[in-house]
Amino acid sequence: MLILLTNDDGIFAPGLIAMYRELTRMGEVHVVAPETVQSATGHGVTLYTPLLTNQVRVEDTFTGTAVGGRPADCVKLAVAKILPKAPDLVVSGINSGANVGINVIYSGTVAAAIEAAFLGLPSVAVSLYLRAEVPTDYARSATLALEVIEDALDRGLNGGECISVNLPALRPGQSPAGVRIVRQCVRPWTDTYEQRIDPRGRTYYWNNSVFTLGETESDTDVAALRDGYVTITPLQFDLTKYEMLERWGRGGSNKARRHEGT
Repeated sequence: MLILLTNDDGIFAPGLIAMYRELTRMGEVHVVAPETVQSATGHGVTLYTPLLTNQVRVEDTFTGTAVGGRPADCVKLAVAKILPKAPDLVVSGINSGANVGINVIYSGTVAAAIEAAFLGLPSVAVSLYLRAEVPTDYARSATLALEVIEDALDRGLNGGECISVNLPALRPGQSPAGVRIVRQCVRPWTDTYEQRIDPRGRTYYWNNSVFTLGETESDTDVAALRDGYVTITPLQFDLTKYEMLERWGRGGSNKARRHEGT
């Protein structure tokens, strides 16, 4: 099996290194990842500047391709030019921080996996919930992630399909509450900004929001992760609101009906 591994935290991120070590149990792993941190860049791609690449050695673990671009760029470039053939699986992560709720929209980690699905490939985004009072163990998290990925492939993760996996923050010796397949929470997230003045007297604002797993319906990714479960959320990139399409298409607008009569 040929596996493409990428992320949005950059090619030197500890989560990516840990995930690489586990994925080698499944097959041949190629790393094509951003040169620098690209968190919360969403699904942006580079059009007006060149994508510079470098071969880098990371912790005597692997030699990968560092790309001066976004996570989606990495997947596009890897599939089009860098890999010897189309990968059998694309994995993005492990991200340092949960990607649940509306974070899925902002996440570069998820964007890389969605890009792979665009290209007809099976893909998995993996993220780890971080809590200040719980030591971060990427090695153990990668082991859990591998189990979930193998199970997903056994269930039938097909080309063009994408899942987002979120791992709970676990204390040493603690086990997850289980694994739950859940929907994305769509409750709004309110950002907060601190207002400051620069040395030239100009006003600027700094986003100081801290993401927390708040109250939500019990069947969502936010609720399950908060309760200590490994969460799996199947994602799609068709943003069409079909109910509205059908509702508006049934009668059409008054203006459209007037045009139809001419």
